[in-house]
Amino acid sequence: MKVAVAGCCHGALDKMYETLELLQRRHNVWPDLLLCCGDFQAVRNEADLRCMAVPAKYRHMQTFYRYYSGEKKAPVLTVFIGGNHEASNHLQELPYGGWVAPNIYYLGYAGVVRFRGVRIGGISGIFKSHDYRKGHFECPPYNQQTIRSAYHVRNIEVFKLKQLKRPVDIFMSHDWPRSIYHYGNKKQLLKMKSFFRQEVESNTLGSPAASELLQHLKPTYWFSAHLHVKFAAFMQHQTNSKEELPKATKFLALDKCLPHRDFLQIIDIEHDPNAGDSLEYDAEWIAVLKATNSLINVTQSSWNMPENNGLHAKWDYSVTEEGIKEVLEELNHNLKIPCNFTLTAACYDPSKPQKQVELVHTINPQTTEFCAQFGLTDINSRIQQAKEEGAVRGKYEDEEEEEEMDSTGSAEEPSEYNTDNSGLSSINPDEIMLDEEGGDEDLSTCSVDPSPDHPTDFSASFSDIRIMPDSMAVSSDDAMDSTNEELEKSGVNKQVEEKSLNERPLKRIGGNENGNSGIKKIKRRNQAIYAAEDEDKTE
Repeated sequence: MKVAVAGCCHGALDKMYETLELLQRRHNVWPDLLLCCGDFQAVRNEADLRCMAVPAKYRHMQTFYRYYSGEKKAPVLTVFIGGNHEASNHLQELPYGGWVAPNIYYLGYAGVVRFRGVRIGGISGIFKSHDYRKGHFECPPYNQQTIRSAYHVRNIEVFKLKQLKRPVDIFMSHDWPRSIYHYGNKKQLLKMKSFFRQEVESNTLGSPAASELLQHLKPTYWFSAHLHVKFAAFMQHQTNSKEELPKATKFLALDKCLPHRDFLQIIDIEHDPNAGDSLEYDAEWIAVLKATNSLINVTQSSWNMPENNGLHAKWDYSVTEEGIKEVLEELNHNLKIPCNFTLTAACYDPSKPQKQVELVHTINPQTTEFCAQFGLTDINSRIQQAKEEGAVRGKYEDEEEEEEMDSTGSAEEPSEYNTDNSGLSSINPDEIMLDEEGGDEDLSTCSVDPSPDHPTDFSASFSDIRIMPDSMAVSSDDAMDSTNEELEKSGVNKQVEEKSLNERPLKRIGGNENGNSGIKKIKRRNQAIYAAEDEDKTE
């Protein structure tokens, strides 16, 4: 079957689907499936815009709301993961995945589904070390920290994916796996993006969590976006035994959705001709969710996943064939994902703009149904419960404090302590920092109390920091020139140029973020990555 892969969509669904129509007219090719590697921006209304962490000039309604309202329908089944510029409040409604609009499916924080027998997995967000070991505690209304931490990858999602034993055909991540650039034409990459050089040479560009998943899952294809540049690589994996067949991953990163960019690619993928045309649950993934349900954490406390270090009674949460069989029996062997999309928020009306739409923490009926069907914890319900318990506890503590003040005339101020002790730098070299604009971003409408600063000195270690294995030895740049030929043989050969559209952007709201150490280097990268968009708009 033919699979279209897109990079950062940035809410430009009309452009993306019109490009597919252009492809059909020019080459008589139409994909069976469209995959999008993050920054999808499923923005339904003005409230969603306020929950999207982007600089002011990129805070734009775009066209997703037309598909959400039913005015339009996606012409091809679309599956996407989240990036670092999303309407976090919307995607948070679907932690296990679900429909954000008819024919448009979100994979959740992490997920695996099947389509025509092809197994497709993905992980949403980007890596940020000081949030990696926390639970999913964020919920709207967000403050200046949680509006960003909401899209940071958590160790529990990586842990769940590492329990998979069956082969994965396609995997998606927003940021690149660390070290993948050593398996493609690195010289050409640095020619296009010279500001990557320092991190490439120090092997710090990319996500260590994604790198660990790449080594574990060894998918046939791995697709990413985030860095706004097209790049192909071919990674031969090291075998663990003489009996194990050699495996290789074809990696492809796509550019962002803009005219004159290689943001979309068509790939021929082997599939099961006897499989149906519906998107399906993956039985092993459902079994893993059930097995790891007890590990759910909705607090800011940092913690390690179970491992074989003598501290945990159980560390292997992979599932048996019997566990997979039980899931199949629960579903009566019908794995089709129900088309149960439901509107959960008012849709944007261009004729009646409403800048003061109330932000609420929504429990999505799709998640409620999914959790009830498989006996899973509804993360958002747990968060709400924790907030309510915290409010009651806080009220009781306030009353005690008042009594103490009445009797002593003073009260001890609450102590602050650092709960973030991950072992990596808090600065993610891939993350686009958001303090480029002036101080005109209005987060007051979606903020609560200011969050404490998080120091960058951490004590605990992270399992992804290790010497690169022999399988990741760096090949010469000249040798890697053959990567594109290898990918062309596999079907990665139809480049699409999008025609320019005349859609005028709406006025945007401002953006600002507090600075921190090391910011100047990343700011330059941010400017360089986004400069191309401004150039396109002037053409």
